Amino acid sequence: MLVTGMPAFAQSVVFLNPGKSNEAYWRSSAQAMQKAADSLGMQLRVLYAQRNRLEPVAMAQKLANLPKSERPDYVVFSNDYSTAPSILKALEGSGIQAFMAFSGIQEELRPQVGVPRGKFPFWLGSLEPNAEDAGYLTAQALIQKALKMPALRDTQGKLQMVAIAGDRSTPASIARNQGMRKAVREAQGMVVLRQEVYGEWRQDKARDQALGLFQRYPEVRLVWAGNDLMAFGAMDAWRQQGGLPGTDALFSGINTSEQAFDWLRKGQLTALAGGHFMAGAWAMVMLYDHYRGVDFLDEGLELRRNMFELFDARNSQQFEQHFSQTAARLDFRAFSKHLNPQLRRYQFELAQLLR
Repeated sequence: MLVTGMPAFAQSVVFLNPGKSNEAYWRSSAQAMQKAADSLGMQLRVLYAQRNRLEPVAMAQKLANLPKSERPDYVVFSNDYSTAPSILKALEGSGIQAFMAFSGIQEELRPQVGVPRGKFPFWLGSLEPNAEDAGYLTAQALIQKALKMPALRDTQGKLQMVAIAGDRSTPASIARNQGMRKAVREAQGMVVLRQEVYGEWRQDKARDQALGLFQRYPEVRLVWAGNDLMAFGAMDAWRQQGGLPGTDALFSGINTSEQAFDWLRKGQLTALAGGHFMAGAWAMVMLYDHYRGVDFLDEGLELRRNMFELFDARNSQQFEQHFSQTAARLDFRAFSKHLNPQLRRYQFELAQLLR
């Protein structure tokens, strides 16, 4: 991993991307940030940690050690795998201002980091999607579809479901699980959640886990997954034992990959939600304003916003038209308070941009 300096002629931002450079979700997150940077005349550099939990901390340290003239103005980072305390400590004293996006701070980390602009004055704030929405919307859609398919019910007339979650520590993963459980509770006993496992966001691990779950619970016909890759893994496992996803078992996922949209339109993936990849792009708008003296303090320092959309064939095509590689440049200027002084609150819903 190479970290080099950035020219100082434009507002400069580095994104410490915790994902892999070939991972659909984190690649689309970085691409959305780049679209925002291009629209707003900002300079962005993306550094990929390749899912190495320690790498974001090492990257932050290398940025802090650059000559002062080569350090970026801002660093955007995520709290994946609870790395926020170490990243903030690495940036301390560097003069780089930090902003956390995509995931928030869980309460057990508060003693280490406090609140933004407190123990670490350069930590400006955070913006996270309301991840509980994603879990709830997908689980609810999955259950509603299944209730219309009597053949999926067990011998007691109920629906049996398993959940393949992401990981145990990332706040977004925890919140998605909470949303899923809320939808199960609202089903008023019609859905039996047999087991939750953690697929670590990986397709191969989820496939192996699903094979074991299908053997352990032969009447399971619903699979909720915390992201698209784990849903694909579970679908692979169902096919491996002769099943037809979308016909004799239903699957849900989260994210906006091309493959997810393809399976959704073919009916093999029953429920799909996404839009949270935009958290980094919206953070760029906030930092654009902050650099120009328009602080987001009046809305709060740790913002949580609804960013998820439940997709169907129609709005998934609309989404891809806006975010494909050949799509026209998106206009993020309309969301800036500096450029639009009449704005009183940031409008960070995906539907606003798709209009």
